[in-house]
Amino acid sequence: MERVRLLDRMRAVLRTRHYSIRTEDTYVQWAKRFILFHGKKHPSEMGSEEINEYLTHLAVQRHVSASTQSQALAAILFLYRDVLGEEVPWLTELVRAPRRERGPVVLTREEVRRLLGEMSGTPQLVARLLYGTGMRLLEGLRLRVKDLDFETGEVVVRAGKGNKDRTTTLPRVLSVGLQRHMERVRALHDRDVSEGFGRVWMPDALEVKYPNANGAWSWQWVFPAAKRSVDPRGGIERRHHLGEQVIQRAVHDAVRCAGIAKAATPHTLRHSFATHLLQSGHDIRTVQELMGHADVKTTMIYTHVLGLGASGVRSPLDALGAAEDVLPSRGDG
Repeated sequence: MERVRLLDRMRAVLRTRHYSIRTEDTYVQWAKRFILFHGKKHPSEMGSEEINEYLTHLAVQRHVSASTQSQALAAILFLYRDVLGEEVPWLTELVRAPRRERGPVVLTREEVRRLLGEMSGTPQLVARLLYGTGMRLLEGLRLRVKDLDFETGEVVVRAGKGNKDRTTTLPRVLSVGLQRHMERVRALHDRDVSEGFGRVWMPDALEVKYPNANGAWSWQWVFPAAKRSVDPRGGIERRHHLGEQVIQRAVHDAVRCAGIAKAATPHTLRHSFATHLLQSGHDIRTVQELMGHADVKTTMIYTHVLGLGASGVRSPLDALGAAEDVLPSRGDG
């Protein structure tokens, strides 16, 4: 029972710190696995040695990736520092999971055209938006009506990676399709309101500051789920945004039907967006801002995908002309 109460406390702290529900579920599951691995021993009776043992087990026996091991460590440290109020001494002798450096999967323009051609309805609209804006899948699914500005041709991405906002381009070619889609969403919202619902989830601070905003049209999801569901955090029945699995399955099926021999996912459309912008000659700093990368080094990976580098740069001398005597000779002396 103590273990259950401890995990409930962990959830409460995560919610107080405004962590996303995905992070909440992930952290609690890692804490649970850690406790079960050590025979349900209470974390207060364990320390660095047991943490090292568990993380080494993940790397050696479970063969998890480096990012998965780091995620488990972050969850366990949160349990100790933020829930139990205990500082964990520096972790030693930890076997690190191998970090594999892999380049991003990128589709050619023709492959993107074929993939999108195998899709239809809302999944196709979402996929086109991901490729046309460079958004991550969840960033696209979490868009609110107010985040789309058809007049300026911009999309505001709220609380992206690192909890930062950014602005990216809204493809003009999507304007008509998106506006028609939103007319259907508006009708769905009006129906929810007439049935006594229609209040969307909002971040806690905004919910308090603007208590009636959650029913406003401007705050509704651009891509709402087909059915209402009970919010696990508050027990309120409401309509959430479309689930990631819907788009993931649709893209997976489209890749297969299009005969594309690449392990493409919705995130591949983001990689393709950046690569194709660079191919078109756009400045890497501009691409960095559109992608929301904190460091331009992250954006530089796409220059490697393109095979750019020193060999891909045209010398300014070459621009003067091909002939060696492009400038008048003054003699050897």
